[in-house]
Amino acid sequence: MSVNENYQPLFKIIEEKNNLKINNITSLSGGDINDVFLLNTTEGKKVVKMNSATKFPGMFEAEMAGMKALKAAEAIDVPQMIDVYTENDYSCLLMEHRETGSRSSNFWTVFGKQMADLHKNTQPKFGFSEDNYIGSLPQQNNEHENIVDFYNEERLEPQFKLAKEQAYDLGDTKKFCSELYDLIPQEKPALIHGDLWNGNYLVNAEGSPCLIDPAVAYAPREMDLSMMKLFGGFDSVLFNTYFEEFPVEKGFDDRVPIWQLYYLLVHLNLFGTGYLGSCKNIIDRYT
Repeated sequence: MSVNENYQPLFKIIEEKNNLKINNITSLSGGDINDVFLLNTTEGKKVVKMNSATKFPGMFEAEMAGMKALKAAEAIDVPQMIDVYTENDYSCLLMEHRETGSRSSNFWTVFGKQMADLHKNTQPKFGFSEDNYIGSLPQQNNEHENIVDFYNEERLEPQFKLAKEQAYDLGDTKKFCSELYDLIPQEKPALIHGDLWNGNYLVNAEGSPCLIDPAVAYAPREMDLSMMKLFGGFDSVLFNTYFEEFPVEKGFDDRVPIWQLYYLLVHLNLFGTGYLGSCKNIIDRYT
């Protein structure tokens, strides 16, 4: 197969650092940001994600930190991260390969329980050890004690700023942010995936869920649940199991659009005006 010649030095580094030989390389679907390859090596199959280190500085280091945090929680399957390598303005993230299979008969029940177990991991403040990305957009993770301060300052306001720079009129965003103090109940920070749509999990060889491509933080857990409801693809059994294992505060259904606004703003800033109406409708609803 034809592979970008700029990646060749990285393949050599992978061989040298891991004492293996790459026998063949297969392209995998990797979205808009990264090139993703399956490496058949003398030490088994590996997956590598590659991109421009100058265009997306620190992206893979941040992703590895997030994946390691999810792994350490021992709540749900995630691939083992191996290392990040950079050469000649290009960077890659090497990880173990997950064989995929078919969903087990109790897949959605297991998924719901494991998400609840993940979200029970907490720390004193909202935030994360480092900033990261959501898609190709930077995502900041400064620490906050208050759930609404975190959501407003680390999630909504940077997206509002980007939207304004692109001349999108979203209405009274300041009033929207101030209203959240009466709408969002105080809750402990939860370890969340952060970008959990139905393309960011796979079914492993055991028929269980495996999370990939996160935007990790200790954040409001309702963000994960609301993102999972935004584009569909998650069975109601998952949510019912989750709520039994880890009940949410009263009024969750009314708060779902509040959390979905962040993800819709990200889509607006990445993909354009098709998401403007949805964003404006949510802001108008709560102001």
